[in-house]
Amino acid sequence: MAEVKKVIFVALGFPNVEVRRFLYSNLMLEYHNDGHEVFVIAADNTIRKSAISVEGGMTILRVPSLELYGNNKLIKGLSNMLLPFLYKRALKKHKIKLDFDLIFMPTPPITLIDVAFWLKKKTKGKLYLILRDIFPQNAVDLKMMKENGIIHSYFRKKEIKLYKTSDFIGCMSPANVAYVKKHNPYLDHGKLHLLPNWAAVKELDGVDQGVTKAQFGLEGKIVAIFGGNMGLPQKLENIINLAKSCQELDDLVFYLIGKGTQQKKIAQMIQDLKLENIILKEHLPRNEYNALLRVSDIGLISLHEDFTIPNYPSKVLAYYQFKKPVLASVDVNTDFGTFQEKINCGLWSEAGNTEALKKNLVKLYKDEKLREELGQNGYDYWINNLTPKHAYKIASSQV
Repeated sequence: MAEVKKVIFVALGFPNVEVRRFLYSNLMLEYHNDGHEVFVIAADNTIRKSAISVEGGMTILRVPSLELYGNNKLIKGLSNMLLPFLYKRALKKHKIKLDFDLIFMPTPPITLIDVAFWLKKKTKGKLYLILRDIFPQNAVDLKMMKENGIIHSYFRKKEIKLYKTSDFIGCMSPANVAYVKKHNPYLDHGKLHLLPNWAAVKELDGVDQGVTKAQFGLEGKIVAIFGGNMGLPQKLENIINLAKSCQELDDLVFYLIGKGTQQKKIAQMIQDLKLENIILKEHLPRNEYNALLRVSDIGLISLHEDFTIPNYPSKVLAYYQFKKPVLASVDVNTDFGTFQEKINCGLWSEAGNTEALKKNLVKLYKDEKLREELGQNGYDYWINNLTPKHAYKIASSQV
């Protein structure tokens, strides 16, 4: 076992691990299971008073907050800006001893920077940045923020300070590492390393192996599924246009599940185009979604073509887990598509090119053996490279 360290994870949200696990709780559980002391601080807009609990052997301090995930940009922005103050106040109120050896902070959101700085100064611990969002450039790409404007300049200064202050920076893909190096030449590049996304094997537990397409009203159908956020970054118009171009394929169904700022727009687009080959749902319980994913045939990925930063969609891990071939519509600045080619788990085309995307879809639609081969390749890559144990090994080797 490694030397015991006191670890704090500064989270935006953190579901009870005894009910549901996600990317970061799986990593923190690996630290706990290897004997480290793990403390988590996270926001919770369903409570009125901060409270401490022990979940999965980890100590969790949940702090009341305003809505963090709604469509009201003003409330969401204010909530995120208030978090550092609320976190500091809660840590002081509960008299938490600030003697942490290691501080984990993920992005998004960048607003947690201030509390991470404060903890680093108070504890003298090392700051490990899990970089999952290159902000504010992604907001500039999507025209949500004016480049070199007051707001952009403010957040860019915070971004630079974060990179300088962090002792270790884990990036999602080689293109992410290269991007940060190129646009931050002042930075000690030795801090940067590859830390791909991860998913736990246990997430497959409880999936009904006897479920069939008929139970979802999909008997005799080839199902292309998308599950996740429906916002500007995903630009699901690319998938809607694909569905529109495939109406002659009577047994092909596009099943889209998710919420987000663009969900209503997508629903209206489906209605206006009178597309009967799309099923759109805001939500499915996790067990139902996993059961649907198990009987689906193709996993869909979509990214906005205007991105200059190399995004890497985390939802692909669910497709790997359930052995689904990946059909991707992505921008040219990400290395996601070429990586899919490298491990031979899917097909991709440039976002906005409906003709090329349809050509790839038809290949998968017509060839069940190809779907099985690509799906198995994705599964094999995940199980051998992208579990929480792999992420823990990478992170702990840096510290």
